[in-house]
Amino acid sequence: MNHAKPAAPRSPPRLATPTDLGANAAKDIAGALNALLADSFALYMKTKNFHWHMSGPHFRDYHLLLDEQSEQIFAVTDVIAERVRKLGQPTLHSIGDIARQQRIADNDAPYVDPDDMLAELRDDNQRFVSALREAHDVCDEHNDVATASLLEVYIDEAERRVWFLYEAGRQGEPSGH
Repeated sequence: MNHAKPAAPRSPPRLATPTDLGANAAKDIAGALNALLADSFALYMKTKNFHWHMSGPHFRDYHLLLDEQSEQIFAVTDVIAERVRKLGQPTLHSIGDIARQQRIADNDAPYVDPDDMLAELRDDNQRFVSALREAHDVCDEHNDVATASLLEVYIDEAERRVWFLYEAGRQGEPSGH
């Protein structure tokens, strides 16, 4: 007769990837990164939305610009999420998670003027730069140079998007400047 006790139900595996940053540092940095991740998805979706709904005499140029920018924004999402996991923390799980944490406002308007699209995306990218800098400060506080160096690249990329959106939406003078 086998009198072995039935196996106890297994607890779900922990996400505690080893890190030398400490629990508080990992939690603080992951919180900042998850907010950036939510903003990245929101900014990506808005950029694609405007890309899909672009119209007017500059359609081709603006359509291609926004496609290029949306690809760049989407590319950061996996890197940010994986950095959170490297810190042993959970990352976003759903569209609902994104909606709860995003700081970039959605635009569900049925029509947006192309100049307004460019201005809104310029301002959103500038807000994203500010959020990236704030997250960088959290990394500096906890001496997380790996995450900080990633964010520095993303700050530069977002500043370039701001610059291109500004120049594309600027009404030039008759001299062409």
